[in-house]
Amino acid sequence: MKEENNGASKNKWSRIFRKKWFFPAVYLTIAALLLTAVVWYQNVEQVPDATDDEQQEQTTDEYVPTPADEEAEPVLDQQEVIQTPVADEDQAEIVTKFYDYNADQADQEDALVHYNNRYYQSTGVDIAASGGETFDVLASLSGTVAEVKEDPLLGNVVVLEHGNEVSTYYASLGEVNVEAGQEVEQGATIGTAGNNLFGKDEGTHVHFQLRKSGEEVNPTEYFNQPVSSLTSAAAESENVDAGESEGTETEENMDEPTAPAESGEENPDAPATPGDSEGENPEAPTEPGESDEENPETPTSPGNSDEETPEAPEDEGTDSEDGTEDESAASSGNA
Repeated sequence: MKEENNGASKNKWSRIFRKKWFFPAVYLTIAALLLTAVVWYQNVEQVPDATDDEQQEQTTDEYVPTPADEEAEPVLDQQEVIQTPVADEDQAEIVTKFYDYNADQADQEDALVHYNNRYYQSTGVDIAASGGETFDVLASLSGTVAEVKEDPLLGNVVVLEHGNEVSTYYASLGEVNVEAGQEVEQGATIGTAGNNLFGKDEGTHVHFQLRKSGEEVNPTEYFNQPVSSLTSAAAESENVDAGESEGTETEENMDEPTAPAESGEENPDAPATPGDSEGENPEAPTEPGESDEENPETPTSPGNSDEETPEAPEDEGTDSEDGTEDESAASSGNA
């Protein structure tokens, strides 16, 4: 009976293995188990820890902005491009240029302003419309209105500050649309072109200046250029000026005469004077008999003492003797 039961069970399993659906069902079951295990493992790793959330909340609550964060400027402000103070560049022209010492003669003549029978060097540019009519004057850069005034010669004047010691200057305005302390965006209308006495020959125009560290620079060289180019150019010019000043100081030091030798040092170029040689006593005159000690072979007479002294004017010898006497008197007084 047992053998019959074993044979029946084997036949049953063999019939199951022969089914077409058996092995695909086994493969699907194994795949489902593996997929379930992978999903469960990923969910376990992504579950946040409660302690980590608490630490993150404490860090956020304790954050205090530093002064560097408050003073930081947007990157776009640093990359702002310097624009001409007119809306339509094609309808406007520069009638007076910036006076540049390195420019040619023709450009320098175009940079002179005639007023009261005298010529003045232009520290900016005068911009006028091609037809002579008025036009809107725009802010060349974003900034703050530092000053608004009415000048008897220059007309209405507006000064804008843009940070990093950069400022723009607008003169000969007819109307003014801003006030001191106002924040102005680039391209905003600050007034209209007008007339003034100083540039009356130019008619209706605006006088525009670009300044770095209080000094005027040529605006035409920086139009359509970023503000950083103005800062770098100013730094380069300062380095060049510093190098030139150091070179000038070196040349001046080389040209200075050498100080005379101090007392106690010998000067081979100076002529010998009576009484300078060792062994001689300038305080007492030499007697005729003493000259025999210096040259025992050749006796000398009082008249021969003149031959031993170098040829020199009598006045100089007198002065040296007087100076020697004065020194002797001083030394005796100290004693």
